[in-house]
Amino acid sequence: MKKAAARQIAELVPGILSDTLARRTGMTLDLIAGWDDIAGPDYAPFTLPEKILWPRQGGDDEPFEPATLVLACEGHRALFIQHAMPELMDRLNRFFGYGAVGRIRLVQKPVGKPAPAKHRRKPELTEEESRRLAEVLDEIGNDGLRESLARFGRGVIAKRRNTR
Repeated sequence: MKKAAARQIAELVPGILSDTLARRTGMTLDLIAGWDDIAGPDYAPFTLPEKILWPRQGGDDEPFEPATLVLACEGHRALFIQHAMPELMDRLNRFFGYGAVGRIRLVQKPVGKPAPAKHRRKPELTEEESRRLAEVLDEIGNDGLRESLARFGRGVIAKRRNTR
């Protein structure tokens, strides 16, 4: 009797989640994972697809009817999204590869996405602090590791100086 090879949970979860997600919301993980690219930086930070309502089809001889995307949107941005609906539908249908979505229904609610990280300035070090840090890091052979440790070191030195 041959035993099945052990599989990582990360390999199993997408299949299970995709099936459940498709049954409950009519969407795929690809749509949710790709929403930031589909919606773009102007719309993605305050919108999130909730579900796709597919019309019931009685048989193969009935004409195709496009679905309705239920889109969660921050309340104060709803008017902005309403004006952008044709563009969003076009982007969605390009994602699907056909005219899958014919309508977007907005649901105003907090989306709860984290704010994009702000770029911080590098902490300013004195010449002496920079020289000492460079001496410590001089023996690190890996360029990526050396740069990461340099960023970390600058932060630690600046914080220590500011808390004194």
